Amino acid sequence: MSSGEGFREKKFRFTPPFALQEQAKKRLVGYKYKVLVMSGKGGVGKSFVSSMLALALAMKDRRVALFDADVYGSSVPLLLGIQGARHYADEEGNILPVEGPLGVKVVAVNLMLDAPDVPVIWRGPLASRAILELMARVSWGEGDYLVVDMPPGTGDVAITIAQTMPSITGAILVTAPGTLSEVVVAKAANFAANSRIRLLGVVENMAYFKCPHCGRVTNIMGGSTGEVLAAKYGVTVIGRIPLDPEVNEYLDRGVPYLLARRDGEAAKAIIEVAEKLISLVETTK
Repeated sequence: MSSGEGFREKKFRFTPPFALQEQAKKRLVGYKYKVLVMSGKGGVGKSFVSSMLALALAMKDRRVALFDADVYGSSVPLLLGIQGARHYADEEGNILPVEGPLGVKVVAVNLMLDAPDVPVIWRGPLASRAILELMARVSWGEGDYLVVDMPPGTGDVAITIAQTMPSITGAILVTAPGTLSEVVVAKAANFAANSRIRLLGVVENMAYFKCPHCGRVTNIMGGSTGEVLAAKYGVTVIGRIPLDPEVNEYLDRGVPYLLARRDGEAAKAIIEVAEKLISLVETTK
């Protein structure tokens, strides 16, 4: 028997990047508004804002998809309480989104891993290719809003999304109090400007703490940066979300904060962000 007998040759089809880009554009065209949520850095609660904003839009009877493009620190599934779910493919090889709360379609790298704590050890070009593959091969369907939880920084993945996603409506900047956040988030603002992406507004997360007992407001994290950034880039602050200990309490239970505490101080601020976003993009002619 020859050395090759009994073995079946497998052929793998390689799709060049330009072909994937064209596929991605066709797949994503079904969403009216595509909103990037950016921060330029980690630690400001960008993924929390992205996840809760998607739910708030769904509460306003909008059809929403949420794309967790933070390859190395994917946390949207945990924030939405769907970390036990996984992506599957249909008979034609199309990747199916996971249905999250309120019917939000969720796509995330973490929903493809064996466990949430498995690290993604990829260099930039491979991470970019993975994001491009997701944009091109997911069965996105149609909807009103596609919210993209962008990765920190302004590197390969961010560039890939900015150059591939068709008709981006605009970007929301997420910041937190303090000079460090202001400086680094400004990089994201300048990235958007260089990519010709419209800035929709600034959301200041962890903006203050309101005592649940006496109502006193304390700026635990330092001075506000939202107004400074908004003035610098000619936009407005569309939300100031306070620190709320209940966010982590519900996260530990696997329950999305916004659905559990719709009357909470932070929940009201998030809903206000959704309302202002709707007003900004749906009334623009």
